[in-house]
Amino acid sequence: MNFGRWIGLIVLLVSLYILWQIRQLLLLLLTAVVLATALNRLVLQVQRLNVKRGWAVLITLTSLLALLIGFFVLIVPAFIEQFQQLIALLPTGLVRIQTWLSWLEQQIVERFPNLPGNLPDISSLIQQIQPIVTQLLGQSVNFFSTSITALLQFLLVLVLTLMLLAQPQPYRQSFIRLFPSFYRRRVDDILTRCDVALGSWAVGALIEAVFIAVLSGLGLWIIGVPLALAHAMLAGLLNFIPNIGPTLSAVFPLAIALLDAPWKSVAVLILYIVIQNIESYWLTPLVMAHQVALLPAITLTAQLLFAGFFGALGLLMALPLTVIAKTWLEEVLFIDILDKWRHPHTKVMHEEVIYEASTDYDPEISEEWKEV
Repeated sequence: MNFGRWIGLIVLLVSLYILWQIRQLLLLLLTAVVLATALNRLVLQVQRLNVKRGWAVLITLTSLLALLIGFFVLIVPAFIEQFQQLIALLPTGLVRIQTWLSWLEQQIVERFPNLPGNLPDISSLIQQIQPIVTQLLGQSVNFFSTSITALLQFLLVLVLTLMLLAQPQPYRQSFIRLFPSFYRRRVDDILTRCDVALGSWAVGALIEAVFIAVLSGLGLWIIGVPLALAHAMLAGLLNFIPNIGPTLSAVFPLAIALLDAPWKSVAVLILYIVIQNIESYWLTPLVMAHQVALLPAITLTAQLLFAGFFGALGLLMALPLTVIAKTWLEEVLFIDILDKWRHPHTKVMHEEVIYEASTDYDPEISEEWKEV
């Protein structure tokens, strides 16, 4: 390896190290890009009504802000009230659990008299839980500082999203110019495909969220669980986090149902299991097969990797970023490199796509971006 290649290798390693150190900032930037892309599709729909770009952005953001405020007005006060009731009824619940344990122990002893050992009483359970509670309380300061950091990151993402949404074309052209001139037309096409893939994912995720919200609301209303509408909206919102979100959405209605009547908590658990099985084995293959073709194992692996590297935000953004990565891998690695890398005597069974080269290429704007 000559001196030039050693310099290139060192520059590559230094660049990778720098990217790893600023990975959180890059994730925030990618989050803003994903949000701006999703909002841009809504803005384009408004622009088709002969509305100027600035007014279309304002109408879209105002509508989303109104929906967000309505969501919090509907859910947050009700959740706070129910949580206070939950804390007030906690001693009664502990006594009820102790009664159930005593009854269960009595039934086991009567049916299996030779079975050794006894079930733990409530006092021993509290003693085992106390160190965990103490540790959680001791980490309250860290939680407060983490919340402030999360708030600042949210504000940064919001500002970046608004900047990208207001004038997306200059940022797009600047990114395209980072590539060699002969490949810029191809990069422009890949960016358009990423935009379409993200839009397809957003539509599919929205359909699934509405489906989960409607079924959850109807089921909870039939069972008689309080705040059925709030629980349904929360279930639909958390459904944007695959595999983990649906489990989190079942926690609060289970607790509320347990306070109301024990049988309701069992009914709620059965309801959520049935809904998630319907979604997993019928709705998701039906919807996502026509929107974004992502294998379940790839989705779960991406969630674990992004959550391990980037935390909660990485878990939330794992799926859309995986969609973007999948598009780039298919277009650049498979189509542009591997599909053309063959033995001279090998026959190609499909047409090759040839892209024109130009030394002074000015990036062309796709039809969808011409509407901006």
